[in-house]
Amino acid sequence: MRRVLAALLLLGALTACDSAEQAPPVAAPPLDTAAPQDQPAEATQEAPPPAASTVDPCALVSKAEAEELAGLKLQDAVPSPESCSYTTPPTGTTGQVEVYVGDGAKKQYDIELQLGHEYAPVSGAGDEAYSYQDGLSVFVNKGGVWTALHLVRIDDPAKYRPALEELARTMSTRY
Repeated sequence: MRRVLAALLLLGALTACDSAEQAPPVAAPPLDTAAPQDQPAEATQEAPPPAASTVDPCALVSKAEAEELAGLKLQDAVPSPESCSYTTPPTGTTGQVEVYVGDGAKKQYDIELQLGHEYAPVSGAGDEAYSYQDGLSVFVNKGGVWTALHLVRIDDPAKYRPALEELARTMSTRY
């Protein structure tokens, strides 16, 4: 009799363990696909800012503007997808105007900050703009699109900074 009772207890314990392991899965709660009732109708939105890839760097600064900034006669623009360069002829005074658009411009600015270079805000250029105080660079962010304007001259940067910042303001109205 003891053997029968022990067998029944063992069988009951095994059955209980087996049923716990095979519990039916719990269904996930249904997703609410209905639109929220308390949200107002969509208002007219401004056009989104252009993607950096649609901004032509050479359209931001003309050759005449680059020459006026540098105070030198420059060659025609050398375009690339994210930059535009105006350089002096190989003979004569060294000078160059460079325009960068997109992630590369932002990365240049980030590196400059990591190096501890001092920047001052430039008012009236995009959503935010900064001028390098020991050199000739201005970085502009407008609508999430970063641009950089660089002037290369072997001269006192203070002489060119006002014109550089003004050209950055003008440039930021073109995208």
